Amino acid sequence: MENKITQTGTAQMVIEGKSYDLPILKGSLGAPGVDVRSLYKQSGHFTFDPGYTSTCSTESQITFIDGGEGQLLYRGYDVEKLAEESNSLEVAYLLINGELPNAEEYKTFKQTITNHTMLHDQVESFFQGYRRDSHPMAMLTGTVGALSGFYHDDQHTTEDEARNLAIHRIIAKIPTLAARCYKYRVGQPHVFPQNNLSYAGNFLRMCFAVPAEEYVVNPIIERAMDKIFILHMDHEQNASTSTVRLAGSSGANPYACIAAGTACLWGPSHGGANEAALNMLKEIGTVDRIPEFIARAKDKSDPFRLMGFGHRVYKATDPRARVMRRTTHEVLGELGITNPVLEVAMELEKIATNEEYFVKRGLYPNVDFYSGIVLSALGFPTDMFTVLFALARTTGWISQWNEMLEDPSQRIGRPRQLYSGATLRDFVPMDKR
Repeated sequence: MENKITQTGTAQMVIEGKSYDLPILKGSLGAPGVDVRSLYKQSGHFTFDPGYTSTCSTESQITFIDGGEGQLLYRGYDVEKLAEESNSLEVAYLLINGELPNAEEYKTFKQTITNHTMLHDQVESFFQGYRRDSHPMAMLTGTVGALSGFYHDDQHTTEDEARNLAIHRIIAKIPTLAARCYKYRVGQPHVFPQNNLSYAGNFLRMCFAVPAEEYVVNPIIERAMDKIFILHMDHEQNASTSTVRLAGSSGANPYACIAAGTACLWGPSHGGANEAALNMLKEIGTVDRIPEFIARAKDKSDPFRLMGFGHRVYKATDPRARVMRRTTHEVLGELGITNPVLEVAMELEKIATNEEYFVKRGLYPNVDFYSGIVLSALGFPTDMFTVLFALARTTGWISQWNEMLEDPSQRIGRPRQLYSGATLRDFVPMDKR
């Protein structure tokens, strides 16, 4: 990756009466950043930023978010446009390579991914070691990491060839692994991938086909699944993406890096938000109970919170939510589902987008608000929601990993700390304590 950030000026930082000059750096979009890399060397001081919420950890050319405008771009393309007019493999090619493929490039890429969807037969033994009631994310985290034991660096390939092979393998095999987690969880035999189906269609078949009858992929459901994959593919330097980059900065095996990102995503504050939103809608139950829960949400002394509203980054409407709202209606209409949960969701959305309390605080519905409803309608249990999130986000993770390896300014991650523990103490033998 060619570094493209430029210096646009100089900032002065005054510490204990002494001034230090620090470069101001600017990318192609977004706010500028103050380069503090030389601050410790100059002044003997670090910056303190728990959670790194005001810290740029890397230069990236993959994804850009404008939270104020409610905009999400993949390589400069609006995510809503991609979700409506493209498909997940075309967007995967874009994230990895930086440009949309032409017809020949897409054909080759699709064929390559399709040819790598099978799992090594011995991977099955890993599943047999799990309890039947194991959480699917536990199985996915373990089996993704286990792939590093099957695919070592090939001494007969160049570094670029080995990296491309790893990228293609992980994108191809993650739907097969995710579907296997689901099948094992529900006690059904696993279904092998089928090469004549699309990326999303193949995943749906591996999840819902059974040996006793023929399974035909519904094109409306297939398209909805594909949109979910696209909308969740990447999202700047979030917790799981940063985890993948941090693991990758040490030179770790790519499958181990993706397993690390999967483990991070499992946290309820990250990948479990759509499950929490669906559970909240079920708790409310009916439209007539909404005022009661709105009052509770406004009461600071009440622990209840509206899940699926607001976002750490977006202060306007989450652009992914607009696509998911339309997709929700398409899926429920196709399946003929009259869902009281959706009625609650629609009324909550109306209130949140019009009432001053929510508008003032930027509490607009986000993508998790709708995705849980769609996934539930498709037949996925709630403990599979984060697995599907991981499946989609794997493409972004491996793209970020690839970009990191090509970045000449990349260094191994090593955050600093402010130590507040005991100062130097003398050791006292046990018989004298």
